[in-house]
Amino acid sequence: MKPWLNGKRLTSWDTRYTGAMNILQMRSFLAASVIGLCLGPLACSHHQSSQAESAEAQKPSEGSWESFDTSSTASLRGLSAVDRETAWASGTGGTVLRTEDGGQTWKSLLVLGGEDLDFRDVQALGNGVAVLMTAGQPARLYRTEDGGQSFSLVHESSYPGAFFDAMAFWDDQRGLVMSDPVEGNFLLLETRDGGRSWQRLPIASLPVPREGEAGFAASGSNLAVGPKGRAWLGTGGGAARVLYSEDFGASWKVSEAPLAHGEASQGVFSVAFRDSLHGIAAGGDYLQPELAERSLAITRDGGTTWTPASTLPPSGHRAAVVFLDYRPDPTWVSCGRAGCDISEDDGTRWKRLSEEGFYTLSAAPDGSLWAAGSEGRVARWKADHRPTGD
Repeated sequence: MKPWLNGKRLTSWDTRYTGAMNILQMRSFLAASVIGLCLGPLACSHHQSSQAESAEAQKPSEGSWESFDTSSTASLRGLSAVDRETAWASGTGGTVLRTEDGGQTWKSLLVLGGEDLDFRDVQALGNGVAVLMTAGQPARLYRTEDGGQSFSLVHESSYPGAFFDAMAFWDDQRGLVMSDPVEGNFLLLETRDGGRSWQRLPIASLPVPREGEAGFAASGSNLAVGPKGRAWLGTGGGAARVLYSEDFGASWKVSEAPLAHGEASQGVFSVAFRDSLHGIAAGGDYLQPELAERSLAITRDGGTTWTPASTLPPSGHRAAVVFLDYRPDPTWVSCGRAGCDISEDDGTRWKRLSEEGFYTLSAAPDGSLWAAGSEGRVARWKADHRPTGD
């Protein structure tokens, strides 16, 4: 979910990448035990403070997840929260789900011709309108105008190798969808009519991808949009970079992100911004879900430069990150399959939110925070409601 609008390669954390890696070379790590000595009272005080801070990071934050029975066993990576009552979720096996009563009941929606597709992203645009995105082949986009009672195929890519990763909309008319590079160039499509039609952005407006650089169709959130035509997209594999635009995608610049990269399982999995300047890129290595090193970076200048969250980073690989705009302190939540974390100081320090992990997150304008993951799991954070009177 992007903070500016409702809503957001393959199962088992991207079998497409695993296949691309051919024979994966397993790396062995030697665990070393180090006994620290306090040399003087000041050193001991600092050592004890660090221990206390580390222990605090392991304490679960307030609230917990309220899980819902969706009657589905699909892997859900598409999620779009409209408000506390209404949300859409999508995933493997042509699965599209919708609730209008806060998750108590879910409608399973049929997409004719898409029964075997993997819907990795869904964007609710209001008044029963939503757009669905597939991952893999064929690369398709579907649209509904009646709350999911029927869907129309609005786009099927003619480019060989097109592989959609994520969508994002500025409003109910204008949006983007990104694909992995095709024939050595990034592939981005735009719509200006609410998803009814899509056109490719000029190749010349985009940077040239590096060898092995691509996107992750992991959470529908490695593409984000912001005010006044701003947009950001994160990449991984051969490079961990963030492409950014200030003119609705007409032109793009690129910056390096200090996240793990170099392997097909590493890079930027999610980007989110709380305004035009302050943002977070989350990711890491999905084959090492509990490895916290180089899993998150922060920008304070709109994506021009990024710095690692080095004080207390999230406790592992994170596939999704969202901003909660109703809280008094700048609050972010990030999730991966190994758990969720929360930061209440604008991304500098993170502490455990839950041991339960999810693939994707979506924060609605009313403050409700939804999550979705494996085995048809959908949940809402119990501490997510906006204070009365706000």
